[in-house]
Amino acid sequence: MHQKTSSSPFNIIVLVAALGYFVDVYDLILFSIVRVPSLRDLGLSGEELTNTGVYLLNVQMFGMLLGGIIWGILGDKKGRLSVLFLTILLYSLANIANGLIHNLTEYYILRFFAGLGLAGELGVGITLVSEVMTKENRGYGTTIVSGIGIAGAVAGFFVADLFDWRIAYYVGGGLGLVLLVLRVSMYESGMFSKLKESKVKRGSFLGLFSDGKKFSKYLKCILIGVPVWYVIGVLVTLAPEFASPAALNVKGQILGGKAVMYHYIGASLGAFLTGFISQRLKSRKKALLIALYTLTLSLAWLFFAKEVSDAMFYFILLVIGIPNGYWSVFITTASEQFGTNMRATVTTTVPNFVRGATVLVTSTFNYYKSGSLGILGSGMAVGIVVMALAFYATYSMEETYDKDLDYYEVG
Repeated sequence: MHQKTSSSPFNIIVLVAALGYFVDVYDLILFSIVRVPSLRDLGLSGEELTNTGVYLLNVQMFGMLLGGIIWGILGDKKGRLSVLFLTILLYSLANIANGLIHNLTEYYILRFFAGLGLAGELGVGITLVSEVMTKENRGYGTTIVSGIGIAGAVAGFFVADLFDWRIAYYVGGGLGLVLLVLRVSMYESGMFSKLKESKVKRGSFLGLFSDGKKFSKYLKCILIGVPVWYVIGVLVTLAPEFASPAALNVKGQILGGKAVMYHYIGASLGAFLTGFISQRLKSRKKALLIALYTLTLSLAWLFFAKEVSDAMFYFILLVIGIPNGYWSVFITTASEQFGTNMRATVTTTVPNFVRGATVLVTSTFNYYKSGSLGILGSGMAVGIVVMALAFYATYSMEETYDKDLDYYEVG
């Protein structure tokens, strides 16, 4: 049984998708928070903590890239609802199992499966929300999903700070299993139910690359989102290094976990704010451009914040998080760019390719950091490039605020 559309953003689909993304982000960030204590308990120390941590993150990222493709295609071929059920079941069980590990081999295997499951939650959830709500109000629904979801990172920090790392993993897995009970009351997208009755080709991932127009739209969707993970992967993750005497010379100690927490508080607020602006202006493009211009100014503030206090530095990271919360409108825009038969594929792969692009961004940053530019110069140079590409992609992107999503991609 399904209904076609809902005008209220406060419905069971939005609620469960939001809570699902909350647990998704909780787990995604949790590993970074508990990396050191968990690896120490496994007997690692010194350089091994850093090197093994990077390898584990890469394994998780590979799982997410692969999962993004798999779940996206299945979402278009088999249905949004069944894929949401499978993804949250997979990463919930992987989360619980992460708390039971006794060696590195088990950790590698479980981080891969956690990444595989995590890859599908946001994209398929946003696709379903976009299709079950009216075109006038779907932006509110996707904003609630993203805003509540991003707050999962803040929850991860507090749980990991209060409890043992194994308990933190159990909490994430337990929350996911509770969500499965709520999913019983969800219903499938009316657009997908209609799609199943047609003979149009569904979930063609390779079709995004074989057609020039589709590929151009797809690439622009990815470029719009890259600054979000440039900020997270470079500036926030390496906040202690940017605050060091060799760089900004911040007065006081900057802790990586706190830097992540403050930034995500801002990002959660920003997700709601950017989504609200998009709805009020009746424009995705205007909301994205406002966020990008504001992000540019706040990044400039960071790079020139010499010898500020630790409290001010954390505040700047929070302020940067507010425009960086445009992730909600970015995902909505990607979902609205393509027809029903390719929507889940696009909406699921785009955020995971953006996350995957972080590897290229951080590698480029590290290359120039080691040269004459140093950490500040390299950070600014990479930032200028990713911001310029995002501005170009946004300006040239189709406006989709009031677009009717009940159509198919052909060819």
